[in-house]
Amino acid sequence: MPYNQHMSLISEISEQPRIIQNLISSQRKNVEDIADEIKKRDIQYVFLAARGTSDNAGRYANYLLGAMNGLPLALATPSLFTYYKKPPVLKNALVIGISQSGKSPDIVSVLEEGKRQGCMTLAVTNEAESPLANASDFVFDVQAGPEKAVAATKTYTAELMGVAMLSAALSGNKKQWVELNKVSGWMKETLKQSDFIAQASQRYRYIDQTVVLGRGFNYATAFEWALKLKELTYIIAEPYSSADFAHGPIAMVESGYPVFAVAARGKVFSSMLQMLHRLREEISAELVVISNDKKALSLAQIPLTIPAAVPEWLSPLAAILPAQLFAYHLTRAKGYDTENPRSIRKVTETK
Repeated sequence: MPYNQHMSLISEISEQPRIIQNLISSQRKNVEDIADEIKKRDIQYVFLAARGTSDNAGRYANYLLGAMNGLPLALATPSLFTYYKKPPVLKNALVIGISQSGKSPDIVSVLEEGKRQGCMTLAVTNEAESPLANASDFVFDVQAGPEKAVAATKTYTAELMGVAMLSAALSGNKKQWVELNKVSGWMKETLKQSDFIAQASQRYRYIDQTVVLGRGFNYATAFEWALKLKELTYIIAEPYSSADFAHGPIAMVESGYPVFAVAARGKVFSSMLQMLHRLREEISAELVVISNDKKALSLAQIPLTIPAAVPEWLSPLAAILPAQLFAYHLTRAKGYDTENPRSIRKVTETK
């Protein structure tokens, strides 16, 4: 396969620091206006609709808006709006739709119903003129530019950044904006591992299954890493919270079984570290670990680092990059096409 066939996914992965930096300057005023409107209303909770990669951005929002802004978040079940025609009562909700294309009818239907019920609606999308954007009171345009690769990378981190900026705008915490301004630099630093990851991924070219562990803010990262492995390398990759994993699924793991984990410093780190110790020392599992802590990295056969200074609430923006690179390089190691995974299209319009 000629190398240029692989250029769009890897170039989109490397575009991410620039896109994230641009969002701060271009969308801060917009997101502060959205936050002001939320504060004016009696918003009691967030009701969020998304699919696929965008659903993983929703998982991040679930933790972030809860931890930083005291807002409970419910993930929508779009079939209630489309097939069952029995939408729940959405009183005092902020209804958010996250979608790269803004074209999926089921996500659009959730926002249309939210509007019908008098709720404030917000679209987070890469298409500012899409049906989703047109159905919403407010639009956060993630401005990632055209994403040609089927596997979403830059739109995912731009969606995460949109959620993080909304949280910072709602809390009014200046320190958070200072940290947001550093994300792009942390991402650049993290991407320098591409050659190391290309080499390391060769070790796993014959695996056909794995589990991916994360917890807290990086529960979303575990799901997104697993999704990229499934759609690009066709590995059966099952994501778990490390807590859920201990409640039964750990029985699958035997000596040499590959386990991928995201263990960033923060509130849940000690629980992740405990699980990694158990996997490595008691079971002799094969560990690939993304972390900014030496203790976690020392337990891994393949340690993938993110900068030590990254705060836990922003760690998913850096931690997903080694995961994207790993999925990309493993796809090539297995001899598959990184640009055209079988059976899937760029825009999936579910009803």
